[in-house]
Amino acid sequence: MNEEHEAIWEEMYRSAERRFSGNPNADLVAEVSALTPGRVLDLGCGEGGDALWLAARGWRVTAVDISRTALARGAEDARRSDLDDRIDWQHRDLTASLPDGPFDLVSAHYLYLPDEMPIRQVLRPAAEKVAPGGVLLIGWHGAPPSWAPDHHHEIGNPTPEEVLDRLDLPAKEWRLLLADTRRHGLASPEGRLAMRTDHVIKLGRATAA
Repeated sequence: MNEEHEAIWEEMYRSAERRFSGNPNADLVAEVSALTPGRVLDLGCGEGGDALWLAARGWRVTAVDISRTALARGAEDARRSDLDDRIDWQHRDLTASLPDGPFDLVSAHYLYLPDEMPIRQVLRPAAEKVAPGGVLLIGWHGAPPSWAPDHHHEIGNPTPEEVLDRLDLPAKEWRLLLADTRRHGLASPEGRLAMRTDHVIKLGRATAA
C-alpha cells in the first residue's frame, strides 16, 4: 500500500461530510444501461455512486478504492438501500494489486493518482481482467472546470487517442466501440451553472474462439 497516496485521498474525503453527490457518472449511465448485467469491477469507486447504481440494476459489483473513509460511506449507503449483498467493497492500492477476474465490465471514471492518470500502472493491467465479450469503459476530465483553471494541471488532460496509444491493447483482441469528448453541465462551488469537458472511451474484448 502506498501510504502517501492513501493519506492524500483520506485527507480529501475527511475534509467534508460528503465529497460527491452520490449520483452515478452520466457517461456510465449512457454507456452501460443497455448492457446485460454481470460482474463489474469499479476502479476508484470513491463513495460508491457508480457501484450503487450498478448494483441496483442487477450487477455484481467489486468496488475498489484506496480510501477507507470513502469505502465506509459507500458501504453504509449500500446497507440503507438493501444492496450490500451485491457489492464487495475492497480497500486496495490499485498500483499494487487488482481483484481476481474475469469481469464482464471494468469501469474507471476519473481515476487518478495524486500526480497522473494511471494508464500503464492500473488501466492496462485492468484491461486483462475483462472477460471475452466484455467491456472496458474509461472516463476522465478533458479540461479543468471553468472556476479552477489549474485543477489537475500536473496530471494533464490526455486525449482519447493518447490514452488508447498508451493502453496499447492488442488490436486482434479489442474493438473500439466509442471514443468521444462530451460537455457536462454542473454547478460551481458558488452554485452557478458551468460546463466541464470530459473524455470517454469504450472498448469491447473479442469473444473466445
